[in-house]
Amino acid sequence: MKVYYDDEVDALYLKLGDESPEGVIEIVEGVNIDTTAEDKIVGIEILNASKKVDLKTILSYTLEIEKDLRAQKTA
Repeated sequence: MKVYYDDEVDALYLKLGDESPEGVIEIVEGVNIDTTAEDKIVGIEILNASKKVDLKTILSYTLEIEKDLRAQKTA
């Protein structure tokens, strides 16, 4: 997942894959889901993002990897 934020227009985009969107579904005003022709979700756009989500939480994150996954990678 990749996260993009445009502070000039206060828009947040969560890119969930490498596929190109072919359609969009507005789930509520200012929140849109990008989909493929097969209805796979590939992105989420949030307009007026600073009023809807805590941007500090979204734009700064940590990645936690479970111990079992690390063991599999090194084996």
